[in-house]
Parts: sequence; C-alpha cells; structure tokens
Amino acid sequence: MADVHQTRATWPIFRSLSAFRPGDLPGDLIAGLTLAAIAIPEQMATARLGGFSPQIGFFAFMAGSLGFAMFGANRFLSCGADSTITPIFAAGLALMATAGSPDYQSLAMALALMVGAIMIAGGLFKLGWIANLLSTPVTVGFLAGISVHILVSQLPGVLGLTTPDGPTLYKLGVLAEKIGQTNFYTLAIGLGVLALVAGSEKISARIPGALIGLVVATIAVIAGHLESKGVKVVGTVPGSLPTPSLPDIAPERWIKLLSLAILIAIVVMVQTAATTRSFLSDPDKPADVDRDFLGAGAGSLLAGLFGAFPVNASPPRTGIVSETGGRTQLAGLFAAAIVLALLAFGATLLQHVPDAALGGVLLFVALRIIRVKQIVAIFRQSFYEFLLVVATSAAIIVLPIEQGVAVGIALSLLHGIWTTTRGQLVEFVHVPGTTIWWPAGPHVTGERKPGIAVVGLQAPLSFLNAEGFHSGVLKTVGHATPKPKLLVIEASGMIEIDFTAAQALRDLFRECRDDGLTVAVARLESSRAQEAFERFDLYAVLPRDHVFHSVDEAVRTLGGKTWGAYSS
Repeated sequence: MADVHQTRATWPIFRSLSAFRPGDLPGDLIAGLTLAAIAIPEQMATARLGGFSPQIGFFAFMAGSLGFAMFGANRFLSCGADSTITPIFAAGLALMATAGSPDYQSLAMALALMVGAIMIAGGLFKLGWIANLLSTPVTVGFLAGISVHILVSQLPGVLGLTTPDGPTLYKLGVLAEKIGQTNFYTLAIGLGVLALVAGSEKISARIPGALIGLVVATIAVIAGHLESKGVKVVGTVPGSLPTPSLPDIAPERWIKLLSLAILIAIVVMVQTAATTRSFLSDPDKPADVDRDFLGAGAGSLLAGLFGAFPVNASPPRTGIVSETGGRTQLAGLFAAAIVLALLAFGATLLQHVPDAALGGVLLFVALRIIRVKQIVAIFRQSFYEFLLVVATSAAIIVLPIEQGVAVGIALSLLHGIWTTTRGQLVEFVHVPGTTIWWPAGPHVTGERKPGIAVVGLQAPLSFLNAEGFHSGVLKTVGHATPKPKLLVIEASGMIEIDFTAAQALRDLFRECRDDGLTVAVARLESSRAQEAFERFDLYAVLPRDHVFHSVDEAVRTLGGKTWGAYSS
C-alpha cells in the first residue's frame, strides 16, 4: 500500500506512464504505429464533419493524446477528435458563424477551452457520477440519432452533390430530388472506401482499412485525372503548426457558448467513463474515472489553445491500443508524433485525397455506432424502454441536434425519476422451517402470520415516493385480518432517506403508535440511511431498541405470544 501511495505522489503528471518498463517499448511502438494508421484518416474525416480543414483534426488528436497522457490514469485510452460530439457542437456553432470561417474556428477554440475547464472541474470535484446520467436505452437512441446525422451530412459528398442547408429531414428530401445528378466517380470512391473499411474491420480491427482506402482512392484520383471529372479533393493542407493563443471573441459570446459546452462536457464524461471502464488499466482495480476526466479535460484545453475543437475518448481507438500490445500512454504519444511528422513533412501528400473517401470513412463510423443488437434486445426485453430509444433518436433527428441531445438527457433523468417512483411497497412472508422472511410472490412458498405485518420498499425513500409509501403501509395494515399488533419495516432497499421521506416516516411511526401498533425497523443496512435516522432525529419517535439486524430478530423480540404460537 505504501508503494502505491508513493507511486501516486511521484507521478502527479504522466501517471499513465508510471508502470512503463523497457520491455514494454516494442508493444507500445507497434500499438502507436497501428493507432496512427487508424487515426490519420479518421481525424481528417472528423474534422471535415465538423466544418474544419483536415489539419485541425490532427491538432485535436495531438492535443488529446498529450493532455490525456499527462493527466489521465488509463494506460490505453485514446483521446482526440470524435464523431460522437462533432455533429453536436458543429450544429451549435453553425448558428453563430459560417462553418470554415475564422470566426467559426475561434468559437470552436473557445468551446474547447470551456469543455476542458468543465471536465477538469468534474475531475477535481469527483463528479464521476455524472457519467451515469444517460441510461443505456437513451444512450443507444442517442447514438442512433447521431448516426443518422452523420449519414445525412456525408451523403452529399459521397454522391457528388451540393450540401443543402436546413434540418436533417429536409436535407434528405432535397437529396432524394437531386439523386439523378449523382457523380458516379465520386459515388464509386465513397462506396469503395466504405466497403474496404468494413471488410478490413470484419477480418481484423488491426488492419488500417481507412488508411488503405484513402491511399487507393488518392492514387485513383491522380492516375485517372478524376478532379477534372468533378471529384472534389481536400486541397492544400498547411504544414505549419499553430502557436498557442486564446480565441478573440466578445464576452457575451462566451456566455452564449456555455449551455453548449455543458452539453458537450456531459457527453464526453459519459463516453470517457464508459471507455475507461471497458478497458481497465488493472482488471483488479476500479477505473479512476475522475482522474480520466482530468486527462480528457486537459486534452480539450490544449486543443483550444492550439486552434482545434473539443476532444473525446474513443472506444474503437482505445480498443486498438489494448489489442495491439500497448502497455502505456507512450503508444498514444508515439501515434501523435507520427501525425506531427506527417503534418510537418508530408502535408503535400494529402492534397489529392478525395472528399468522398473521407465521406466513406464516416459512413462506416456512422453505421458502426448504431447498436442494432442492443436495440433488438431492448425491444424484446423491455418495450417501454425501447420507446425511450425511439423517442431519443427521433428528438435528435427531428430537432436541432443540440436540443435533441438535451431532450435525450432530460428523458434519461425522467426515466430515472419514474423508475424510483415505481418502487412498490412489498409484503414479506415467512419461509417455513427457516428464519427467512422473503418478498411475497407467485413463485415464493411462504406464510403470513397473524398479528404481524412485514413490509418494505425496494427503492430509496425520497420525496418522489414518500407519500405513496406512507399511505401504502397504512392501507396494508388496515386491510389485514386480524389487525396486526406488530409492523416490521424491512429497510434493506432504503439506501437513502431524504428530508421529506424522514417526515413521512416520523408521521407513520406516530400514527401507528397512537393506533396501538408496535413498529420495528429491520435491516437498516445503508450507512446513509442510518445517518438519516440520526440526522432527522427519527429515534425520538422510534426507540433505538426497535431497530434490528433481521426481521426474524424483530419478530422474536417484539412479537411476543403471536410469534411463540407458530414458532414452536
């Protein structure tokens, strides 16, 4: 334990490299080379998705890799430009400036700085719980909606058509009308790259299908003189590196960006937490989500300072590092160095890359993030949660995308609230021949004992369900025949008790006492619930010796002759 604390103290930054050993170098170099091969086309494509020139995606990748290596904890996680958040902030920024303009880039820089600051605050104040704001059905619906946005945004480039302005469904209608004007050279390039990437992925995720596709497509453009036949290319990519600077925008525009920054930060927190939990640095230790928030936040801060946009953790790229033998964040730093070398010495190699090839890469990304198996499973196992999938994806597709994401988060929270309020009062029965009291059910063999009622709530007790619990207990006691003399509240599910709930319990204890009914509480196991009993002074109305470790103990102690009659 002392060694662990010493290691943490010795590595305030670059903790992800603290476990590095010389023998890890070959694995890290191979993983870094593979990561770079995957990241180069992906970062270019994601930058174009957001309305930026390709080199901005490289800046984002280098910033994300360095920032996370410095302050993150996970040894595998890859941070950079990400297609999940890019459509969201691109749609928000497009309302304030023209995509591709200097003003647009300044706003993106400011947004990256704000997202980075929020993420760092989240890490410092240990707000990892925010990552649980999106339930799985809402997350699946969110990704499906984002996927549709990416598909629709890339179809014009793949078809060789002008990108229409307007909502997603309107764009689809315009594209359907102009489908006859498709440039078949462009279409062949886009679909060819899509097929190559998908085929490579099916064989092995280690094959850099996107890079191979871009190289083949570029050679085809040059050899076939396809630019003269209407195939658009990336064009000149500046090889110079940006100098650190702050965006020059008015104070009121920072304020306008705040809601978008919070929205992006929440999505980044959710994806970062999911990624780091899926690829643990040490299988025997829990993920350090708060520390990884610091790393992702530092990546966005650096991206903002160097002219790029917010960055995010990438599950596919992280998986590549893990699968190809990467041991530390040196793999990510090596990949960033390769990207830097390409930008500094090989930028001219990128000018003939066709836009349709980048579109083909993004079409694959969009199709990959639709979790069809999960959607089918949710539909089969929980239809009302399947409706959450549909509602979330529909909101993101139909509404402006940032509003749709906000609706998705709201739906997730409402789902959580609804689930809590559905916490039903359950009656417990005695299992014959044992000391066990178990929730009554059609498949439970149990018996109710005269003069004793045992009830519980399998949910936190809060303002959302306190009144229902109070009235439900009184109703259960009132309808029992014969009338109970002892009421035992089985409290193992009450992991939390808030002020409103405490008042409801206080009233319940008093009403039962006034009605001649003895009350006991069993299995008050949660430390927070125990603290609530102290803090809200519930022992003033319920004697401390009426709180027991088990229902059996409560019944034997307070049940008197009633228990003795059937336990002998």
